[in-house]
Amino acid sequence: MKKGVDGLSFPLKGRYVAMVAPSFVVDFSYPSIIRRLKKLGFDKVVELTFGAKMVNREYHEKLKSSKKMLISSACPGIVTTIENRFPQYKKNLAKIDSPMVAMGKICKKHFPKHKIVFISPCDFKKMEAKNSNYVDHVIDYKELKELFEKLSIKKYFFKKGRFDKFYNDYTKIYPLSGALAKTAHLKEVIHENEWVSIDGIQEVINFLEKPNKKIKFLDCLFCQGGCVGGPHTNKSLSLNKKIKKVKNYMNFAKKQDIPDDRKGLIKKAKGLNFSS
Repeated sequence: MKKGVDGLSFPLKGRYVAMVAPSFVVDFSYPSIIRRLKKLGFDKVVELTFGAKMVNREYHEKLKSSKKMLISSACPGIVTTIENRFPQYKKNLAKIDSPMVAMGKICKKHFPKHKIVFISPCDFKKMEAKNSNYVDHVIDYKELKELFEKLSIKKYFFKKGRFDKFYNDYTKIYPLSGALAKTAHLKEVIHENEWVSIDGIQEVINFLEKPNKKIKFLDCLFCQGGCVGGPHTNKSLSLNKKIKKVKNYMNFAKKQDIPDDRKGLIKKAKGLNFSS
């Protein structure tokens, strides 16, 4: 039995990397998700968190010298909204890759013969991928569940299992509102009252219509609660339960014993540029 998604036929034939957004824990269990994706034909399964770590380093550096309010560009929904509704703020958008694009670059470097497939909680990432040379396909969580069901790929209940490469624990919190600001060590470069984190597009719009001129960094996400509130995440869970799942996963990851060859070490991104 075959099922097609975004031009792909499953089970996959050829070399593919599944690049998983850390919000996956809202809908899928770990490490079961890794084995299930490999049953779909993925040769490698990695998480997005190392890309987020490299993006954080760029924000940290930009904010050292920024003279105007910097708006995070990690969320393509925010970028699209500003381009369409607030063109006066386009110059404020950080010219920094999103974690998806950054991780796509890293994967293309280490797996040059593989196609990159992003596993996503939202549709905006599909739009972003079409304008990128580093992500070949996007499958959302709803589509992935349908694939598992169609191909009878069951859940696996076991405790052992690891992503193939690029582990990073502290950026597993990235799907939550304010996580970029919390994990980019901003206190070293700007005062705590000079940045604000806002989630939910209406709240972002309200801020941009009446901005606080003291703010040097606006860390914002389109969906309420952050990526855990994405349209293709589990609708049967409350936002608080989704947030708890991400935090529990991060705390669990901190206790995992990960060998160096699977860690997201900075040297593994050597030679790559994540900003312009």
